[in-house]
Amino acid sequence: MTYSVRISDIPTTDRPRERLITHGAKVLATPELIAILLGTGQGAGKLSAIGLGQHILNVLSAHQRDPLAALRDISIPELTEIHGIGNAKATTILAAIELGKRVLCSRPLDRTIVDDPAIAAAAFSHDLMWQPNERFAVLLLDVKHRLMGTEVLSMGTATETIAHPRDIFRAVVRHGAVRVIIAHNHPSGNLEASAEDIALTRQLLEGGRLLGIPVLDHLILGNGGHLSLRQTTGLWQDHPQGD
Repeated sequence: MTYSVRISDIPTTDRPRERLITHGAKVLATPELIAILLGTGQGAGKLSAIGLGQHILNVLSAHQRDPLAALRDISIPELTEIHGIGNAKATTILAAIELGKRVLCSRPLDRTIVDDPAIAAAAFSHDLMWQPNERFAVLLLDVKHRLMGTEVLSMGTATETIAHPRDIFRAVVRHGAVRVIIAHNHPSGNLEASAEDIALTRQLLEGGRLLGIPVLDHLILGNGGHLSLRQTTGLWQDHPQGD
């Protein structure tokens, strides 16, 4: 598709809005999604809305390897520095980004049964996802695995946080919980567990066994995704929790 061609000159079935209606949003390229928000480009003989969407991504990729990561945290002044983007287009883009974040970070209701890592990740998402520094948090559960609440226990740098098993289990006991899921975020978006993550998980599993407070999982969150160490390691087989 030529980015200088006006959307009105594109066959109706190939236009972004019509393709979204017919095939769903997932089939659209990122410039097309941005084009739907922009509505118009830069005027006759210049970039179309799709071209302007691609131009935004090109500008962002010049400053950061992942333009979507840059777009996620962009501000109004940064957007309006891009030729063709005024306050109206900038506010529309930011509103769409914020809405997407809130949908993804919608938290399960208290007393929700947490029986899947995706539910636990949703409960942690508001506190941990897309944060610029590492955070460590606990998800507190009753004996039937119903959600009692979450608590952020520590905040670190962009690459490191400190969490001590003593503080984790103290928070569980203080809130009257009897089951716990632990989680931390990787601001880089890389969900791979580090050697330190594995070592801490072993400590917590052993502590949970001794205290009679089962540790049901350890999640790593970042860049819209999550990883369950229970599902991807053999740690729970080595340290049964009786959950």
